[in-house]
Amino acid sequence: MNDLVGLSWLVVLLAFNAFFVGAEFAVIAARRSQIEPLAAQGKRSASIALKAMENATLMLATSQLGITVCSLLILGVSEPALHHLLEGALHGTGWSADVVSTISVVTAIGIVTYLHVVIGEMVPKNIAFSIPDRAVLILAPALAAFAWLFKPVIAALNGISNVLVRAVGIEPKSEAQSVFTLEEMATIVEQSQKEGVFQDRSGAVSATIEFTSKKVSDVAVPLDAIVALPDDASARDVEREVAQRGFSRYVLVNAAGEPTGYVHLKDVIGIRESEADLPVPPKRIRQLVSVYAELDLEDALAALRRTGAHIARVFDVHGTTTGVLFLEDIIEELIGEVRDATRRR
Repeated sequence: MNDLVGLSWLVVLLAFNAFFVGAEFAVIAARRSQIEPLAAQGKRSASIALKAMENATLMLATSQLGITVCSLLILGVSEPALHHLLEGALHGTGWSADVVSTISVVTAIGIVTYLHVVIGEMVPKNIAFSIPDRAVLILAPALAAFAWLFKPVIAALNGISNVLVRAVGIEPKSEAQSVFTLEEMATIVEQSQKEGVFQDRSGAVSATIEFTSKKVSDVAVPLDAIVALPDDASARDVEREVAQRGFSRYVLVNAAGEPTGYVHLKDVIGIRESEADLPVPPKRIRQLVSVYAELDLEDALAALRRTGAHIARVFDVHGTTTGVLFLEDIIEELIGEVRDATRRR
């Protein structure tokens, strides 16, 4: 083979090898959240990229097949051309033919290996890792075309690899992991703050992540820790407690200490003076929502919002009342300390 042709093949094969390496890492590293909006807008390359990401194992099999073939051809086609050129350059040194041949072979292999590793592997890998979303839009369509063209071979290779994976007790996945657990999200926020990439000075993001994993029992106030009034308390009793403690809402409890409802200051302001010492009328007492102690806090918040209540009775698996949940406490879990006149402890 002509030496120039061999070197030309080296350039072409390095380019193909770089393509397969870049496409492989782009499919794995690209974020669905960045590609899906583009696909929804009708961008064809984004739609193909999404399908490639959803069939990651097939795309990886295609990439590996391409990389392997290119690597073998680079060594088989390009090394002889370099070897021949180097032999011609070293003939004038006066060294024996064996020495010249040995040096030429070692040098040719070294040059080809260096170019293969740097240009064919490291450079495209780093580019794909640096701009995965852009890279997958550019490279995925061509990779998908190769996968379709060599579908029987790639399907066979992928099927065999899946059988071997299952043989060691692992269920293969076709799509790369593209979502995060709450623990992973918390770690991402923490690391981002350490690196200075993201500042969560108010703690709102961290609090939101923690909020989604909390139960009602984590926030509920035990019965013996609340400031309550008897269920036959009068408007004057409520006004007196408001004046002394500054709270605007009070849980009402029966003789057994069970919460029966709650009353707000504005519920008793309109009561006539002649009725001020009588028990607050039932129509002015607000009903408590009942929530299970192990209910997710976000579900409890939804229940309070749905009913318009600010306080809920908390019960355990046996139906026994264990405490009271205040809307204010739920809000504080999200945004931090809330200072108003609805404090209850």
